[in-house]
Amino acid sequence: MTNEAKIIEPLILGDGLLGSELEAKSGWPVVSRKKSGFDITKKDNWDDLLVSPFKDKGGPNIIINCIGHTDTHSKDKQLHWDVNYSGVVDLVDFCRDLNIKLVHISTDFVYYNSKSEASEEDVPANAPLWYSYTKLLGDAYTQLKLKDYLLIRCSHKKSPFPFREGYVNYIGNFDYVEKIGELVIQLVTKRASGIYNVGTQLKTMHELATLTKPKTKMTVGKIGETRGYVDASMNITKMKSFLEKNK
Repeated sequence: MTNEAKIIEPLILGDGLLGSELEAKSGWPVVSRKKSGFDITKKDNWDDLLVSPFKDKGGPNIIINCIGHTDTHSKDKQLHWDVNYSGVVDLVDFCRDLNIKLVHISTDFVYYNSKSEASEEDVPANAPLWYSYTKLLGDAYTQLKLKDYLLIRCSHKKSPFPFREGYVNYIGNFDYVEKIGELVIQLVTKRASGIYNVGTQLKTMHELATLTKPKTKMTVGKIGETRGYVDASMNITKMKSFLEKNK
């Protein structure tokens, strides 16, 4: 039986906003710190947590990594490094050794203020943030060491919009987690591989906010150290073409 003919048996890592959404929509099992004591920075018991409980179901043959340190502007270098890079290195090696496909959730922030509507082929010259830097390192190691992977660059937000004001100086292809989650599931089930920018139409954060809270006020937000314009826009043509072709 070829890899393409195998029934997919995904396992989700992490039960945060996106991991919980994927679990609710797909019914795929989840392993997390809260549910099972999984720690991406400590690999000693990974076989017991990630492989042994699912062998009778033929899997997992796909691991979806939704774990990340997402405090975007935090200056805590070590925590970003441990979770977003060092932990990803260990996970990549784990998947390679066991012939498991890795679906790694990256971020649109690797393109932060680099180039408007950047494509997967553009150089992701990221902002001076430990978050985007360590996520980019994780992206690179995934590409370097794995033959079969799906690397998803996206941004997902809680619904309804949780704040009273929305930034007009922050633009991107972000969307609410239910929409991004559905796109991730489609790409996984349709066996996409490689790098994909994942999102919906370009918008400001205020425009996103008004989709669930029409009276949200506009504000020019201080994002990190600046009140300047923040561009995390991506070209999502590759994603749209793949999903259209594989309806």
